[in-house]
Amino acid sequence: MGLTDTFVKQVKQVKPAGDKHSDGQGMYLLVNSAGKYWRLDYRFLGKRKTLALGVYPAVSLAKARARRLEARERLAYGIDPGAAKRDAKHAQLIAAEHTFEAVARRWLEKTASERAVTTQEKVKNWLAKDLYPVIGSQPISTIKPRDVLVAVQRIEARGANESAHRVKSLCGQVFRFAVATGLAERDVTADLKGALVSVQTNHFAAITDPHQVAKLLVAIHDYSGHPYAAAALKLAPLVFVRPGELRSAEWCEIDLNAAEWRIPGHKMKMKNDHIVPLAKQAVDILRAVHLMTSHGKYVFPSIRTSDRCMSENTINAALRGLGFGKNVMTGHGFRAMARTILDEVLEERVDYIEHQLAHTVKDVNGRAYNRTAHLPARRMMMQRWADYLDALCVAV
Repeated sequence: MGLTDTFVKQVKQVKPAGDKHSDGQGMYLLVNSAGKYWRLDYRFLGKRKTLALGVYPAVSLAKARARRLEARERLAYGIDPGAAKRDAKHAQLIAAEHTFEAVARRWLEKTASERAVTTQEKVKNWLAKDLYPVIGSQPISTIKPRDVLVAVQRIEARGANESAHRVKSLCGQVFRFAVATGLAERDVTADLKGALVSVQTNHFAAITDPHQVAKLLVAIHDYSGHPYAAAALKLAPLVFVRPGELRSAEWCEIDLNAAEWRIPGHKMKMKNDHIVPLAKQAVDILRAVHLMTSHGKYVFPSIRTSDRCMSENTINAALRGLGFGKNVMTGHGFRAMARTILDEVLEERVDYIEHQLAHTVKDVNGRAYNRTAHLPARRMMMQRWADYLDALCVAV
């Protein structure tokens, strides 16, 4: 006869060492001064073993019997249920240690060299603000597509559709890292294709008409904002680098005597070192800035702390303050301005322009040119460009 619920509930300890009450097939209830424990005796590979099935009343008689059945099924397949239980517990402990946040932080550290410093900070902020509060504490192996969708839809709900897509993409990169390191089975974000509202791609607004460029340059010259912002705004059209590269410029990268700015590859979009020849006008601006910020790391530091570079919104905010709306001109637009006028007005060689824009330019054999390609010619082109911009201002 097996045990009954009533018996299990009412039974008391009799023997000092405790009492065993069999339910059959190796399972019994151990009753001692500490409580009531379900146990299963079995043999595996000729050795007698005991498996803990739980503690009463948290584990009822019915649950204990279900666990006995599961254990005996494993034995039938040649699996040691005790070892299987230990393995499952170990897997749970590992999963608990490898939360999404823990894995994401390791991924960030491992891949930091592949991103510009400013991009690294932006990615950190996205993860900390939009993903960690929602799925950060979950073991990455247990996260479902729906969990990720909830996180990115919260971003979408506040009108940041483009950011929602970027964060989903970042999440996918973390999952693929987890798959590669054996912490997840697959990238669950693959199931979210089409789940977010599509983002329409827009080109950065730019002024490319010389007459309008002249008005822009005069306005920049008269800008009365913070000195750091004013200097960055004046330098932007002369060097036409990407906004992130401009605001994160460091004094150790700039040689004013050689009139050259060497940007390391980890800051560049294409991850290649880049050389920016500095026209005389650019050197003059940087010498003036040097008097203000040379005590720190960044050429254009944050107005709040010299430990960080200028905010990514500073240039665009300055342009808005000068009356140039976001649909008219952006910090990134200085690149399109230079690309268009250097080609169509000054008739500079297109490959020189592309090199200076840090675009990939290949030779006849399909090999990418290195960073010093056509450097003397590009140096002269940059001076002609600066002189042309000066002439535009004079003509207004």
